[in-house]
Parts: sequence; structure tokens; C-alpha cells
Amino acid sequence: MDTAPETTAAPVTILVDADACPVKDEVYRVAQRHRAHVRVVSNSPFRVPVSERVKRVVVSDGFDAADDWIAEHAGPRTIVITADILLAERCIKAGATVLKHDGREFDAASIGGAVATRAIMADLRAGMDGVGGGPAPFSKADRSHFLQSLDRVLVKLSRA
Repeated sequence: MDTAPETTAAPVTILVDADACPVKDEVYRVAQRHRAHVRVVSNSPFRVPVSERVKRVVVSDGFDAADDWIAEHAGPRTIVITADILLAERCIKAGATVLKHDGREFDAASIGGAVATRAIMADLRAGMDGVGGGPAPFSKADRSHFLQSLDRVLVKLSRA
């Protein structure tokens, strides 16, 4: 028996920037519990669960085609899952809630600093001739924090 409350508001939609997303399975589980719709957006097909609420969106392989589709469909009842800072900035401007894969939220207060840091890091990497590491490995704690954050945001939006 489905115990999620009925609401007259439009359902929340979760847009997943899918190409490098390590939490797709978690999104599906939490979305089902909250009756949210999910759009898995990528340049190539991904397997998605058979569900009337989960749809795969395959865009062209053009530069930023997936980001453009996500940004065009982002809005106040949308949660965007991405680590792409520039995409996050576009979606925040459209009124969407944006979560990174580790559960941290990009918001109007933090996005400017994130964009500036991204630019500085790009300059530093350009001067290192490929030397250096990447981001820290994705951990169980990151996955747990993501689940908690997604659940919290979905509860908040369901009450709005």
C-alpha cells in the first residue's frame, strides 16, 4: 500500500545528469517512495527501471546537449543531481534545487564561490601538464549523506 500523501501540486521531478552519476539507484529508490518523477539525461542510453515515473532522455552527443536539456527543464519543483558547477548555476537561476552526488546542496549563496574556485582550479590544472590527482573516491558516507539530503529536499518540496 502506497502511503505517500496525495497532493494537488505538480509532482516533483528529479533531473539526473547521468553520465558520471554514482547515485542513480539511490535516486530511483527515494523517488519511488516520494512519488517523484525522474528523468535520466545523457548522451548515450542508460538502463533505467521500468516505471511510469522514470524516463530515460537521450540527447544528441553535441557539446553540453545534456546540460542544455536539463537547464531548459529545471524549475521550482525540480531537483537537479549533478557535480557540474556551471550546470548547477544555470539550474539555480531557474529556481531548481541542486544536489551534488555527495548530498551537498548548491544554492544561491554558495554557487558564486564554487564557480570562482572551479575557474582557479582549471587554471592550476592547466599549468601542471597533467600532473596531479582527481577528486577523492566516492565513499559510503557520501552515499549516505546523499540519501539523507535527497529525502530532506523531497519532503520540503512536497510541503510547498
